[in-house]
Amino acid sequence: MNTMYKKILMVLVGMVSSISVFSQHVAIKTNLLYGTYTSTPNLSIELASGKRSTLELGGGYNPWNLKGTINNNKKLVHWIGKAEYRYWLCTKFSGHFFGMHALGSQYNISGHKLPLLFEKGSRNYRYEGYGYGGGISYGYNFFLGKRWSLETTIGVGYIRLHYDKYDCNKCGTKNGTENKNYLGPTQAGISLIYYIK
Repeated sequence: MNTMYKKILMVLVGMVSSISVFSQHVAIKTNLLYGTYTSTPNLSIELASGKRSTLELGGGYNPWNLKGTINNNKKLVHWIGKAEYRYWLCTKFSGHFFGMHALGSQYNISGHKLPLLFEKGSRNYRYEGYGYGGGISYGYNFFLGKRWSLETTIGVGYIRLHYDKYDCNKCGTKNGTENKNYLGPTQAGISLIYYIK
């Protein structure tokens, strides 16, 4: 085989290799920001549903009362599930995207300052209940290599909260049952992604 054909073959192999990075179909990811900030293990799978669209399904589960002592019942025990449809401006898993997401959660939170979700002084109470809602999001995917990338995302929307409020952060005396409509940030993430195929 002469040198010119070898060069053409090498260029074609290089083009196919670079195209394969942009033609991923299945990715698994973990949200490092959410996991680090709340000490919550989380995992998502993202599946290609078209040339410029993907569907992400994921969740997190935090079962620990890390600082639970007789005098301190600080905890962020919860599970959360999320589904999101994404439309990519260039091609799937590459560059900018916009999304629509739905989420649901159940929680038992105590000793945390969360005035946006509950009220001022929320650190002094315990909240046990559930929430559901949805919103819109924007993100960007940065390729790190053939199988790896990093993604940033932010979302805003609506969540309906229903919870029992307890008088102190460790007692069992119920103050009442409340509902709240929340409008604001519904997701934020810096996610590490691995492409399966």
